[in-house]
Amino acid sequence: MTVIPADVFGSPNIGVYCFSTEDVVIVPPGLTNRKMEQFEQALGVNVCKTTIAGSTLVGALVSGNSKALLVPSTIRDYEYERLREFSKVDIVDSRWTALGNVILTNDFGAVVHPDAPKEIAEAVDAELGVKCMPGKIATLPFVGALGIATNRGAILSAGTVKEEQFVIDSALRVESKLSTINGGVPFIRSGILANSKGAVVGPLTRGAELMQISIALGL
Repeated sequence: MTVIPADVFGSPNIGVYCFSTEDVVIVPPGLTNRKMEQFEQALGVNVCKTTIAGSTLVGALVSGNSKALLVPSTIRDYEYERLREFSKVDIVDSRWTALGNVILTNDFGAVVHPDAPKEIAEAVDAELGVKCMPGKIATLPFVGALGIATNRGAILSAGTVKEEQFVIDSALRVESKLSTINGGVPFIRSGILANSKGAVVGPLTRGAELMQISIALGL
């Protein structure tokens, strides 16, 4: 288990561009073979290279766990077929397309934006095989952007209050810790890819943040 620093297209916001589960990391076209090898080795996964809905902002648009990936209805046929080579894929027919920003999940549970359309909650229950609960992080509803969870633990934005943390820990059945990423950024997901086998963090991540991440995720 390891944690390595890396950028994507020169940006520390690697979680905006990429998404990882226990089995696969999805990256946009344009990454070097060396970069993809780094992700593959650090996370112990296969690499799927594709856009989502023609966009390189994969991390903002995709959610999922070991059972399936949830993608927006704007996904293109060839992107869908590419993802299916690596995982079960479910298209969520909702006007909300930034699924990565509104769902926080692992293999044990999920927390979703309190105002998310019922289609999203239904997809989480049916396709990811977990029960979902509404919740917030740091008083904000964008739980997928403000936290990240694996089967070992979770990291939530430093502004999270105890009541919010209790809901998330109960839903995901792991213990969470609070931190920032990339030198003080509260949107945790923007700067990290992680699963139970390893993590990749944005290169601006400070030593104290890296230590908290390692402890929280059991790495």
